[in-house]
Amino acid sequence: MTFDHWVANFLGPFAFWALINGLDDLVIDMAAIAGYLTQPRAPTEAELDEVPPRLMAIFVACWKEHRVIRKMVENNVTKLRYPNVTFFLGVYPNDAPTIAAARDAEASFPNVHLAVCPHNGPTSKADCLNWIYQRMLIFEEQNNVRFEMVLTHDAEDLVDPDALRWINYYAQWNDMVQIPVLALPTEFKRISHGVYCDEFAESQFRDMIGRQFLGGFIPSNGVGTGFSRRALEALAEQSNNRIFEPGCLTEDYENGFRVARLGMKQKFIPINFRHGRPIATREFFPLEFRKAVTQRARWITGINLQSWEFHSTRETLRHFYWFWRDRRGLIGNLVTPLTNILFVYGVATLIWAEALHRPWGLAYETSSISRACEAGLGLQALHIAARIWFSSRIYGWRHAATVPIRVVAGNWINFFATCIAIRDFTGAKIHGLPLKWVKTEHAYPNRAALMTDRKRLGEILVSNRSITREQLESALASKPGGRRLGEHLMKLGLIKEQNLYIALSLQNDIPFGKPDPGLVSTSIARALPAALSRKWKVLPFRIAAGELYVAGSYLPGEEMQSDIRRFSTLELRFHLVTPTEYEELARQYLE
Repeated sequence: MTFDHWVANFLGPFAFWALINGLDDLVIDMAAIAGYLTQPRAPTEAELDEVPPRLMAIFVACWKEHRVIRKMVENNVTKLRYPNVTFFLGVYPNDAPTIAAARDAEASFPNVHLAVCPHNGPTSKADCLNWIYQRMLIFEEQNNVRFEMVLTHDAEDLVDPDALRWINYYAQWNDMVQIPVLALPTEFKRISHGVYCDEFAESQFRDMIGRQFLGGFIPSNGVGTGFSRRALEALAEQSNNRIFEPGCLTEDYENGFRVARLGMKQKFIPINFRHGRPIATREFFPLEFRKAVTQRARWITGINLQSWEFHSTRETLRHFYWFWRDRRGLIGNLVTPLTNILFVYGVATLIWAEALHRPWGLAYETSSISRACEAGLGLQALHIAARIWFSSRIYGWRHAATVPIRVVAGNWINFFATCIAIRDFTGAKIHGLPLKWVKTEHAYPNRAALMTDRKRLGEILVSNRSITREQLESALASKPGGRRLGEHLMKLGLIKEQNLYIALSLQNDIPFGKPDPGLVSTSIARALPAALSRKWKVLPFRIAAGELYVAGSYLPGEEMQSDIRRFSTLELRFHLVTPTEYEELARQYLE
């Protein structure tokens, strides 16, 4: 009996599984197409503005988020084009750095409030969210207000400036509204993160639209989800005030089903491109293979394993097909990497047979299932082609061209994640232990990611009345190649150094101005080597809430930040000063 015969025995059930999954995906493909053809047109900007803005609360559950939470709040509070929003930051009493960072944000912005859990953490994200809800109720009593909608977000989220306007529009008819969620683009070498880019693009363009068209429940993405007050109060009444199930590791998925079971309308907002960008919540997902496996193990545990515990067959019967789709990964994730190996073996033996001018042994051994194999491969190729198209819509063709590589990488990430999920879930049940919140390490997007909607420097100078429109056009016409606009305007004598740096601070959203002498510590100013401070024209001047405040006359690039981080593990917060002001600081504190 040849080795090809043994391979063929394995290939049979695998081919059948691939065919079933391919046909299942084809159903969603057709439903998504029908959904796009039949959905109402997207609202215009005028229609978005016509809807009275509901009072909204944004819940952010935090555990060891001191490095990112201040940046998240600062960026989103100042960027959101929505007047009636309040942030509630949930923290634990045994997480002092995060409490300090959250209090700093609370002191800086009047619509940011702290919600301290009554017990030490970490518990689960759902438990933290429940206590944030209780803090919101107290806030309402104290301030005689009532929030009409609650949104959930994570500490690394980059909320689209217009997201709340879209949610507010669709909340007219729905009790749960989900804005799309997309990964931020990264370099090709970040394969693990690229998998998230591809999968979320496909999910938000195809799966969610098909699901909605066929009447399936909309699972919350965990972020960018708006719940009406009616829905939250119904959930609280139904489950003894546990709006978010504290024992569940994927409370977002669970709540999507619970809202649908209550008979309340749900809406997934299709991806719309406005102002040159998709209207979606953006974030970085794990960049490393190991961290991606850890995060997905939590997803698989909650969606594929815990959901069986929380609901009887009778409860889920109406949505049986969707639970099948959501849970099929428990088998598929274990099978798919093996099919990848068999595919490589088949290609290798085919090449070898052709080189030796011999019959391909595997073809003979699999002749009885050849049609199923061909159909399965064809459907898989169609599926990958669709993913390439969806990915290209968000990240461009250069990124999309390498989707097949990341498909294989994603298969192995899911394989290891499924093994870990089964191990941890089984171990917890055997030993009677609760499953804990396995927090994903969050990295807040860098300045380049945040500046997708920034104005040009010349436009800012004109709007500030530093120069006229005519002067700007004349300067652009006379500017030599390679010379920066600000430098050219200064050489022409049209602006002064102060005007230029005020405009740069506005363009890059960096605080501007020489630090008050009372805030500058001499010992902190000398925390970096003098050569490094001189090289990058930077001067540390304050440490607060786990952050190192740095004044400098250069815009903070990746190389500069990497260089500084060799000497400090604190999160960096930059203040822009003019070159003249930097020299004054250097003479005073470095000499």
